[in-house]
Amino acid sequence: MTQTIVFDPLVPMSLLLAAAVVVFSGLVLSLWRSLSGAWLRGIAGAVVIAALAGPSLQREERGSLDDIVVIISDESASQNLAERAGVTRDAADALDALLAQRAGTQVVRVTVSDGAGDAGTQLMTVLGETLAELPQARIAGAFLLSDGRVHDLERAPEMPAPLHLLLSGKNTDWDRRLSVTNAPAFAILGEPVTLTLKIEDMGAAPSGTGFAPLEISIDGAPPQRFEVPIDAEIDLPLTLPHGGRNVIQFSVPDAEGELTARNNTALIQMNGVRDRLRVLLVSGEPHAGGRTWRNLLKSDSSVDLVHFTILRPPEKQDGVPVSELSLIAFPTRELFLDKIEDFDLIIFDRYKRRGILPSIYLDNVVRYVQEGGAVLVAAGPDFASADSIYRSPLSQIMPATPSARVIEEGYRPTVSDLGTRHPVTAGLPDAENWGRWMRQIEVEPNAGDVLMTGVDERPLLVLDRVGEGRVALLASDHAWLWSRGFEGGGPQLELLRRLAHWMMGEPELEEDALMAEATGQSMRIIRRTLDERAPPVIVTAPDGSKVELALSETEPGRFEAQHTGAEIGLYRLNDGEHETVIGLGPAAPREFEKTIATADLLAPAIDAMRGGALRLEDGLPSIRTVREGRPAAGRGWLGITPRGAYETLNVRQTALLPAWLVLLLASGLILAAWLREGRR
Repeated sequence: MTQTIVFDPLVPMSLLLAAAVVVFSGLVLSLWRSLSGAWLRGIAGAVVIAALAGPSLQREERGSLDDIVVIISDESASQNLAERAGVTRDAADALDALLAQRAGTQVVRVTVSDGAGDAGTQLMTVLGETLAELPQARIAGAFLLSDGRVHDLERAPEMPAPLHLLLSGKNTDWDRRLSVTNAPAFAILGEPVTLTLKIEDMGAAPSGTGFAPLEISIDGAPPQRFEVPIDAEIDLPLTLPHGGRNVIQFSVPDAEGELTARNNTALIQMNGVRDRLRVLLVSGEPHAGGRTWRNLLKSDSSVDLVHFTILRPPEKQDGVPVSELSLIAFPTRELFLDKIEDFDLIIFDRYKRRGILPSIYLDNVVRYVQEGGAVLVAAGPDFASADSIYRSPLSQIMPATPSARVIEEGYRPTVSDLGTRHPVTAGLPDAENWGRWMRQIEVEPNAGDVLMTGVDERPLLVLDRVGEGRVALLASDHAWLWSRGFEGGGPQLELLRRLAHWMMGEPELEEDALMAEATGQSMRIIRRTLDERAPPVIVTAPDGSKVELALSETEPGRFEAQHTGAEIGLYRLNDGEHETVIGLGPAAPREFEKTIATADLLAPAIDAMRGGALRLEDGLPSIRTVREGRPAAGRGWLGITPRGAYETLNVRQTALLPAWLVLLLASGLILAAWLREGRR
């Protein structure tokens, strides 16, 4: 029970102060005039003022409250290495039992797992949330059982009591880590890009040769092995093999005695892009469509265009000296023999045989296509003539044969059933409002895919793959009518852009491909096909487990499925025809970036609370009681601060100056003063 004096004034405080001033002033005046009863009158006034202040004796009956000690156990991924999980769990149980033996102590236990995504160990966040739910006046201390690898130090809360760390792990632990310190998101095809790697040994690593084997694999191919130095940054030049996503895996074989191999592998996903697309445009006689091709290709800043229009065939004899001609000579040998491999696409726009390109040059064009090049033929009336380039070695790669008939009538180009599934023509806008074309060359397809049709559903756009390369035939020279807005025009720019990019092998326009897109630990599997159905895809996880997924059609020619991988690493996808790989998760999981247990990261927060850090391998420390503000850690012991919190059970108040006593004292003192003054 505690007793205190409390005041409950009967009048406002301002009146009470005014009365005190009046009494004091009267006392001073009485003393100045040497009245013998001045002190008695002053005491009587003080009694009245004290009575107006309402003094009471308050008696409280209090019940003491237990001190709260928080134990937070780290159960993140790095705590599962070696024997840390078991040691931490046993230590938490023993500490709980030790604290429970102390009278007036309550233990609150909390566990911390991996943060969402790749956030790592959010130990300080959990500590702050736990303290926010508990009464601060009862917190006597907090114990963290962890390896010290915390990733949210900036969220460390203010503690009203000591903070301690019981460190898992051993002094003899060591680990080897592979990290990629510099990796651009994309690289230009054909040009080397420099990646920066580092292999480092952390902790009590054994002495060795200073070198470690490094294996490099691209898109799941068999790895190449190199010997590289340890604890030194390595600049690795790398040339991407193809456009689109390239999955590059770097790995270091497990070393005997290291904590984990989870940080021995790093996955990098880089996009291969073309720096400059080199296009050779060879035009026959000038026509309105030639400008359309030129404007299309020149509008793309990433395209280097070489354009030749043949205006003066060799058989023309006009008597003009060559030195006075305004046009340059056609460098046929340089373009079609020496430099042909430098071009990504060759376009023949209404070109016919004029003796300028000998058969040996056209044979070289055929070889160029078979080895991975691309040729686009925009056919005009000359394609149906006796001088057609089809009557040359190019017939070996042409997907359609001209019938020698030129159809001169209006028609509206139409996307075929197959074309609705092909990325080049699928989803072209406003198909019902396209303007008409006025000419079509009749051809009979002998290979490839017919994506668009014209008069009486005759083939208009035919695509084919020849060897490693691609060929396209557009059986009309009137695509330019769309660019002029004739009868409302049409998607001429989009169609020709897609066509050119498909021929140059852009991954997003592949009509028969298996792809995957990663978002965190989830992947979206995409299958492009011209068939009505897509076979199921078998997904092989990094641990070798397999799962079969059925694909559903989301749009014509496109089938998709969603899958979430439980592990971080390289996943292989196979549908029986195609195989691809995708990496899920970060290049190196945050929990395994650094695995050696240390108290250095938490030291500022621990020191601010006068706490301490001890290793569990040295045994569980004893618990002592320390006063607030005193050091709470020493050799083999850690301290908690009792808070002395209580709850009030009962309150009673007794007036110190009841009314009858005030009346008796005041009247008695005033009477005594009057009598003394009267006797004098």
